[in-house]
Amino acid sequence: MKIETMIFAIVGVFFLPVSIVYGFLTHWTEWVGILALLLCFGLGIMISSYLMLTGRRVGLRPEDREDAEIHEGAGEQGHFSPWSWWPLMLGASAAISFLGVAVGWWILFIGAGLALVALVGWVFEYSRGDHAH
Repeated sequence: MKIETMIFAIVGVFFLPVSIVYGFLTHWTEWVGILALLLCFGLGIMISSYLMLTGRRVGLRPEDREDAEIHEGAGEQGHFSPWSWWPLMLGASAAISFLGVAVGWWILFIGAGLALVALVGWVFEYSRGDHAH
């Protein structure tokens, strides 16, 4: 994960001087852009540090080694639910919530309630019904 760590570190470090230059160019009067660029800096550093810590814990993957063979990356890559409808419901409730911000605040509360139901359903999908373990 060294390559991913370096990419996000470079992206994160890039935004710090850009935010300072942006502040000087706007005479420190336009705070939204400065704050957005500083948040991009923080996000890049946060992702980079997460990947660095995960890389230390997990060790080298086949993608990280020069002498790796193709078959080393074969096998199960994770656990996914291809039949699950909960991500679609969560995305639709997020869209309703964003619509509420644009149109009327009362719609936001409906979307937030639906998002809560969808999130709980997705988290506890394997705790009930046919797929309970």
